Amino acid sequence: QVQLVESGGGLVQAGGSLRLSCAASERTFNNYAMGWFRQAPGKEREFVSIIWIRGNTDYADSVKGRFTVSRDNAKNTVYLQMSSLKPEDTAVYYCAAQRRGGPRIASDYDYWGLGTQVTVSS
Repeated sequence: QVQLVESGGGLVQAGGSLRLSCAASERTFNNYAMGWFRQAPGKEREFVSIIWIRGNTDYADSVKGRFTVSRDNAKNTVYLQMSSLKPEDTAVYYCAAQRRGGPRIASDYDYWGLGTQVTVSS
C-alpha cells in the first residue's frame, strides 16, 4: 500500500507561481510512474502531467510550458512547479502512482492522494 500526501496548494494571483509536493510512504516509490491530475468544481478529473521512473515527462496541452514535474527518488517525493497561473487552473490537484497503464487515464492509477486546493484569482 502506497500512501500519497500532497502539499503546497493555496491562493495565488493570476500570473503567480506555486510548487506542489507529493510525498510517498513507500520505499519502492521509484518503481512507480507519478501523475498529477486536477478536478475543478463540476468537471471531471483531468490529466495534468506524469513523470516516469527514468524521468521522462508528459504534459497536458493546457499546462505545457507553464508547469514542470520532477521527482526526487531519494526523498520519495514528486513535485509540480506551476508558473504563469491562470484562473482556469483553479482546482483540487491530486498526485497518483501507477505501475503500468495509460498515463492519462485516471482509472489506470493504483494509488491516489487526497488532493490539495489551488485557487488562482484574477
